[in-house]
Amino acid sequence: MTAVPRTLLDYAATEPRYLAWAIDRAESRGLVDFIAIDSLLSRSVGFRGVARLRGALLVHRTPAFTRSGLERRFLVLVRKAGLPQPSTNLFVEGYELDAYWPAERFAVELDTYDYHGGHVAFERDRLRQEDLKLAGIEMIRVTGARMDREPKAVTNRLRRLLSQRRRDLEHL
Repeated sequence: MTAVPRTLLDYAATEPRYLAWAIDRAESRGLVDFIAIDSLLSRSVGFRGVARLRGALLVHRTPAFTRSGLERRFLVLVRKAGLPQPSTNLFVEGYELDAYWPAERFAVELDTYDYHGGHVAFERDRLRQEDLKLAGIEMIRVTGARMDREPKAVTNRLRRLLSQRRRDLEHL
C-alpha cells in the first residue's frame, strides 16, 4: 500500500493527465493532508513530479491569511523559489508566527524596523525566540529590506535552513 501523498507524487511524475482527478478523489474522501504532502515534497527535491504536484495543489489550498504586504511578498518569494508554502499567522506555543512549517518545526518572523525597533519589542522578540527554541521550534528573522535587496539570497538560505532542519529532526 502506498500513502496518499506518495501516490499523488507518483501520478505527477508518471501520469500527469490523471493528477487533477486523483487529487479531487482524495480530497472528496478527506484524504488530502497538506502537512504530509508538503513534508514529502520538501524531502523529494529534485524528483520528477514535485513541481507539477505543487502546482496542481495550488487550486486546492485555502489562500494564506496574511496581515501585511510584507507577508504577501514573502509568500510570493517562497512560491517562486519552489519552496513548500508555510502556514501563516498561526498560533504555536502561545505565539502567533508569521510563517511556520509544521513538519520542520521551523518559523520565520518577518521584521520591519517600524514594528520591531523599540526597546520593548526588542526584549519581547528575544524572549519569544527563546520560548520557541525551548519548545523545539527553530526560528529565523527576515527583514523586509533584505527581501527587497537580496530575494534570491533569502530564498536560498531558507531552502538550506529547511533542509538542515529536516535532517536534524530525522536524527532525534
